[in-house]
Amino acid sequence: MAGKAEKMGIKNWAEDDRPREKMRAKGPAALSDAELIAILLGSGNRDETAVDLAKRILQSSKNNLNELGRLSVEDLLPFKGVGEAKAISIITALELGKRRRLSEALERQKVTSSSEAFEVLQPLIGDLAHEEFWVVFLNSSNRVRSAKCVSRGGLTGTMADLRMIFKEALMLNAPAVVLAHNHPSGSVKPSSQDKSLTRKIAAAGNIMDIKIIDHLIITEHQYYSFADEGLI
Repeated sequence: MAGKAEKMGIKNWAEDDRPREKMRAKGPAALSDAELIAILLGSGNRDETAVDLAKRILQSSKNNLNELGRLSVEDLLPFKGVGEAKAISIITALELGKRRRLSEALERQKVTSSSEAFEVLQPLIGDLAHEEFWVVFLNSSNRVRSAKCVSRGGLTGTMADLRMIFKEALMLNAPAVVLAHNHPSGSVKPSSQDKSLTRKIAAAGNIMDIKIIDHLIITEHQYYSFADEGLI
């Protein structure tokens, strides 16, 4: 068995095929997802190289990095060769990637369409396994001042506190907001409760002279815009 492990070790590969050396020579874009994860792992197990182990981990998540990002430490530990430190490294790297995407979206800051609002909010709630309700607070030029979670729920729903939304808007002197919540089911179809809540918040906004620009229902790849559908 030791001979097999030695034969399969990455150190025995051609230098151009080793993930670390390949990254140094060609840059990170030249590496596959499995090779990048293999660098995080550092080593495989007695039967697999780090790259083979990384490929198996990816396959368990349908070769989808967003799916992989949903896994917990406990989900990764059953893979032979993955201890707590390696599991934490993988989760940390994926979380950094998510935050980088959010930072890039916030750099643009101006929200003038549902697609721009989706770009800001999808990294926050698009791949969550539970529902969250977020509010993006805008200034008079529709630039993002702040984005805040105002409610967390379970698999099937969450409720937003109107007082919290408008209290925050008044504190930030935000004349306009964008509402958003996610549907872990993957469906963007609004429920009757979604429609009722949107009408209620919009009516309160009219009274307080705070414009509700839009309400988005967000999933991993899609969104539903109440404004685009003429419901705000």
